[in-house]
Amino acid sequence: DAAGDVLGKPDVPFWRDHQSSKVNSIRTKTMIEQCDLAVIRFGDKYKQWNAAFDAGYCAALGTPYITLHSEDIVHPLKEVDAAAMAWAQTPQQVVEVLKYVITAR
Repeated sequence: DAAGDVLGKPDVPFWRDHQSSKVNSIRTKTMIEQCDLAVIRFGDKYKQWNAAFDAGYCAALGTPYITLHSEDIVHPLKEVDAAAMAWAQTPQQVVEVLKYVITAR
């Protein structure tokens, strides 16, 4: 992750990751604070801990969110899903929820 490289590239990989995580958190925090509804996606290609942190931040702010993940990780995400307004298993289900929320159809 090169988000923090504009500040100079540290020689030690740990500090490069640390610096980039700080820069990324500015973007993520700002976007969550400004959104009306968040979609939090969990899965093999997505960092579970980042998604869980984002969901927790939404819950703390009172920002409604939809979780998107497969059924095989329902149990480890039971608390995250409990605070969510909806749980979807496919992106199409998220689209359908959003359509309903916007149009009531």
